[in-house]
Amino acid sequence: MIKAAYIHIPFCEHICHYCDFNKVFLKGQPVDEYLDSLAEEIKMTLNETPTELLDTIFIGGGTPTALNEKQLEKLCQIIKTYLPYSNETEFTFEANPGDLSEEKLRTLYQAGVNRISFGVQTFNEELLKRIGRAHRAKDVFQSIDLAKKTGFENISIDLIYSLPGQTLADFKETLATAFSLDIQHYSGYSLIIEPKTVFYNLMRKGKLLSPGEDVEAEMFEVLMEEMEKRGFKQYEISNFSKPGYESKHNLTYWNNEWYYGFGAGAHSYVNGSRISNHGPLKKYMNSVNERRLPILDRHKVTKVEQMEEEMFLGLRKTDGVSITRFIEKFEENPVALYKNELKALTFRDLIQVTDDQICLTKQGRFLGNEVFQSFLK
Repeated sequence: MIKAAYIHIPFCEHICHYCDFNKVFLKGQPVDEYLDSLAEEIKMTLNETPTELLDTIFIGGGTPTALNEKQLEKLCQIIKTYLPYSNETEFTFEANPGDLSEEKLRTLYQAGVNRISFGVQTFNEELLKRIGRAHRAKDVFQSIDLAKKTGFENISIDLIYSLPGQTLADFKETLATAFSLDIQHYSGYSLIIEPKTVFYNLMRKGKLLSPGEDVEAEMFEVLMEEMEKRGFKQYEISNFSKPGYESKHNLTYWNNEWYYGFGAGAHSYVNGSRISNHGPLKKYMNSVNERRLPILDRHKVTKVEQMEEEMFLGLRKTDGVSITRFIEKFEENPVALYKNELKALTFRDLIQVTDDQICLTKQGRFLGNEVFQSFLK
């Protein structure tokens, strides 16, 4: 049964220098027509693959809160009309600091949105400019204060470390400021330079000043240590929360469970198939207008691929992969199936295997990508 839904809103008022997500400048775009297409896609998908009550809905982008108040109302009404959810459903909106007026926040809150995730990245004003962010540090405090006053009790922020020109002292200062916000959840990601981004082009020209791998590792260690000191559990490599505030939506991915993906460029995992939608707005909307699901690619995941995904996705969680659950799902014992890989990784102190758990060691968290690749054939 499918218990999660992701909805992609590809519009942005500014394009960040590191972002490779499917997005377009908001100005002049057919936002209302896109929302109409989104409604049709959701309706067609649930007619074809129905589900019961969703545990989690996540609205990402792009910048969902770049929509005006009426468009946000329209989006929320579409979700209410076509997606089955309740007051218990984790309902998240991504937002940029400074984007959310009191009216917009009230619209979201009244629609049942109960979690806001702000893209903060850093509190260093110079770094914010350098990475192409439009907000400033004061906007973060104002937006979070306004969200709390509206009634939101589950607030998360994203931070990025290893930014061009960022020092360890800069990052420690950003963390100290972040903890002063008194919120429930933090995500901390190291910068990855992706193709087709401003940073990628600068890197190719030799104009991107990276802190380097050693400093990046130090920043990650400080992140883990400071989160633990403040009572935030690292439940996944990049995610930290107070008890009971772990993101259900994040865990859908790491638990290798099925989920809907709606919108231009969105990805789904439904009935054993991984599906990607057309990214360009015109292609996406034309498909829907012609009463066809806007599918670019559909891949039926083989059993071997499912087991590999169970390992490299599950190992992102601090709790790791449950051996019992793996056997229930695949009728195979991962300890026997990946005997050689586990032996080599255990020898290097990157993995530990207990009675019912395969998980990364602390050292393994620093070399997670290398560990994950060990299970890909």
